[in-house]
Amino acid sequence: MILKVFPFLAWFKNYDAGKFKIDFLAGLTVALVLIPQSMAYAQLAGLPAYYGLYAAFLPPMVAALFGSSRQLATGPVAVVSLMSAASLEPLATAGSSEFIAYSIVLALTVGIFQFSLGVLRLGLVVNFLSHPVVNGFTNAAAIIIASSQFSKFFGVYVDKAEHHYETMIRVAQAAFDYTHFPTLIYGIGAVAIMVILRKINPRIPNVLIAVAITTIVSYFSSFNNDTRVDVSAIQLPGLAEKMAMFNQSVGQIENLGNQRAGLGLQVDDELKKSHKTSKELINLKSEVELLTLRIGEEKHKSHLLRTEMRAMKFEAVKEGDNYTFYQKDAIPPGISADGKTWRIKIGNAKLDSSNLLLMGGGAVVGKIPEGLPQFSVPELDVKSFFKLLPTAIIISLLGFMEAIAIAKAMAAKTGQKLDPNQELIGQGLANMIGSIGSSYAVSGSFSRSAVNLQAGAVSGISSVVTSVMVVITLLFFTPLLYHLPQAVLAAVIMMAVIGLVNVKGFVHSWKAQWYDGVISVLSFLVTLYFAPHLDKGIMVGVALSMVVFLYKSMRPVVASLSLNEENVLKSAEHFRLKGCRHISVVRFDGALFFANASYLDEQVAKFRTESPDLRYILLDARGINDMDASGEEALDMLCKRVRSAQLGFAMCGVKGQVLNVMERTGLIDEIGREHMFADSKAAVAALVDRVHKGTDLPEAGCNNCPLTKYIPEATS
Repeated sequence: MILKVFPFLAWFKNYDAGKFKIDFLAGLTVALVLIPQSMAYAQLAGLPAYYGLYAAFLPPMVAALFGSSRQLATGPVAVVSLMSAASLEPLATAGSSEFIAYSIVLALTVGIFQFSLGVLRLGLVVNFLSHPVVNGFTNAAAIIIASSQFSKFFGVYVDKAEHHYETMIRVAQAAFDYTHFPTLIYGIGAVAIMVILRKINPRIPNVLIAVAITTIVSYFSSFNNDTRVDVSAIQLPGLAEKMAMFNQSVGQIENLGNQRAGLGLQVDDELKKSHKTSKELINLKSEVELLTLRIGEEKHKSHLLRTEMRAMKFEAVKEGDNYTFYQKDAIPPGISADGKTWRIKIGNAKLDSSNLLLMGGGAVVGKIPEGLPQFSVPELDVKSFFKLLPTAIIISLLGFMEAIAIAKAMAAKTGQKLDPNQELIGQGLANMIGSIGSSYAVSGSFSRSAVNLQAGAVSGISSVVTSVMVVITLLFFTPLLYHLPQAVLAAVIMMAVIGLVNVKGFVHSWKAQWYDGVISVLSFLVTLYFAPHLDKGIMVGVALSMVVFLYKSMRPVVASLSLNEENVLKSAEHFRLKGCRHISVVRFDGALFFANASYLDEQVAKFRTESPDLRYILLDARGINDMDASGEEALDMLCKRVRSAQLGFAMCGVKGQVLNVMERTGLIDEIGREHMFADSKAAVAALVDRVHKGTDLPEAGCNNCPLTKYIPEATS
């Protein structure tokens, strides 16, 4: 019981200094990969880079302490980060304080759901996500994640569109208009460093080295070159008016949003008063819809203004500490510019005309707050919980699927015993306790777990060491990350998700069953089309899987059997075997329940039609694993219908659970115990005898019957 509550106590059995040294080096190695990766994934999740370090602080340690895998490395991962951002973007602007709060609350919700599944021993619920669905979704997610980094790679800024492919079109247009080549060089250079080092030796911390080299070069080359000026320093007529229009539009969006939020509270109050639809409720909902429409119009207006101002390119003339900016290629004669291209940095907030940010270089991570995150329990009310629960369920299942798949693969190599429910508890606690330390949703990482295993980690102490290394980084080393180029973080993400692309998975699914291949491809296409709304792909895939499952359950295999050359009963149609004219041996493969009860009767009727000389039907029940009331009723009616047509009916190979149902309902007496046989061999021997004795059939009528081969003593 103590080990169930505190599974990490089992680590210390036969633990010594030598094993600690191995764990320490493994934990240090994973930390060298985790620190830059976590910052990259945080930006993928729509959060400031340092929130990745917060997510890499408590979760790895907690997941290791309370999970069952000793090598699983937990922390920020690409797919969960993308899903977190995609699900929260409709609720708040990425990077805003509201968005950060929602991300932390989502982590808590995910943790509660995973922990509940683990405590209730419901880890098998993850089986609802079939392999073809996960393969299609993961491949699409890898493409979405990689392509979402193109804007950082080219050094351009665009607004996100409703669909991901529309955003990519905007990125392409912006890149054709202007690409910041130093940014592109940093991105390509980081990829080259990681690829080369990985080929030389996979154990080299290629990510850390790429980050270190590019950060040092960025610092000494003044890659980042931003300045703040008054709008009057920009010699462009009409710019101040455009900024005023943009600020007015942003302010209008904020005001309308506040009004909509207020009306939303009134709608909730009205629903509490009465569960019925009232005139007041209809009016309130109509006002909410109108406000939503107006917000959409204002967002489009601000988008056009923002796009126009982002496309403006300037050259600077510096006199002392003062800058004067002229439109590109429009500098008055006799004035020499600095040769750089400057652009206005515009986000979703209002622009301060007296403190306008202009970029003359590339984007870097910037200032990271020193010290540990603020510890506080996220405010989770009932309304927020149920609003985030659908997303939390999908993230929980996907994240756990990834984690348990990695843990199983490692357990197969180490021989370690794995408990999926305990792993759910560990992952749930990691998200719950992590949210107290400002972490967003996390899961098990394939790449970092592989590093941990390759480094020879013996126990979860390696993950504790990893968390300690992150703490040391937060306390002392964050200033060193100021000049880390954003393009390098984009390169880290792109290199990490390459491993998620698995084209062979589609081929494998198709070879197994064509419909699994179709489900996998459709999940892939739907996820790509509806991105960033990734839940659509999962839902479509799960729905298709359930439809196929129900269809197969409603129409199981009902085969007519005959003897093959090895004297074994096989499907006559599948193996092209000659059947008996007088005895039909029918096998039903599947549970006999309400959805397929009538199908058995239909198939038996078909066999009767195809065999006009039929005298006996033997139901081989070895494939019937379960039977409900509808199945029992259908079996009773089948027996009566067959016997009313002056044909015999018998059963063989009935399993215990089905026999119990027949005993309780009296069906076994209705059929007759003398018509129930233990196996097909005994049944066929008895039925061949019954068909010929006491009937007008000549005994020689079955001379060439294949079933007589089943009975050595059968006479010709």
